[in-house]
Amino acid sequence: MELKNHSPLQVGILVCPGVAIMDLLGAHAVFGMTPEVELHILWKNKDLIEASPRLPLAATTTFDECPPLDVLVMGAVPADMNRNPDILAFIARQSQHDPYLMAICGGALLLGAVGLLKGRKATTNFHLLESLPLFGAEAVPGGAVVQDGKLLTAGPATGGFEAALRVLAALRGEHQAKLVELTIEYHPQPVFGVGTPERAGEELTRQSKALYKDHFGACRDAALSYYRAR
Repeated sequence: MELKNHSPLQVGILVCPGVAIMDLLGAHAVFGMTPEVELHILWKNKDLIEASPRLPLAATTTFDECPPLDVLVMGAVPADMNRNPDILAFIARQSQHDPYLMAICGGALLLGAVGLLKGRKATTNFHLLESLPLFGAEAVPGGAVVQDGKLLTAGPATGGFEAALRVLAALRGEHQAKLVELTIEYHPQPVFGVGTPERAGEELTRQSKALYKDHFGACRDAALSYYRAR
């Protein structure tokens, strides 16, 4: 539903040590370029932390300070953060206010850990896609944004931009979303055209899966341990 009074949108972007900054930049750009948006960079404190790949950053709003959000954005985090009680309790609290939930790449594991994927259609990066049914989700392949009500999931890189533009159109109208898309000149043109397993082929996909098997396996297991202990 489009907001008619244009009161400031409350948009939160979740960060933590080791968060995959690529997953968050699209939403940060889209909402950050939109008038009348209060953008909250969220962590449990405002100390300097380091995202991944190496990028120093600090929160602007702590979990305790955060107002009820209209949009909550999350990306992939290290394995230990997928069972971090501070993060997961915050997501669960905010979900009670019925915000749009945007999970990019491995950010879907955070929603899975707190039970918010159960019975929902969802996607994530191809390394984790087969793990989503373990959290009660219906996994959707293909790499595009998957929307199930106010839940939006996507792969990394372009997914953050595209999910954010969808949410902005829902909250502020299609014209505003088009203005932002033009302003940031969002028109992805892949160099090699191998950004999905279907396009990359079996051998390149096998190499990528092997390279990150241990990392994503640990992330999945951490989130699953929290989910099953609830």
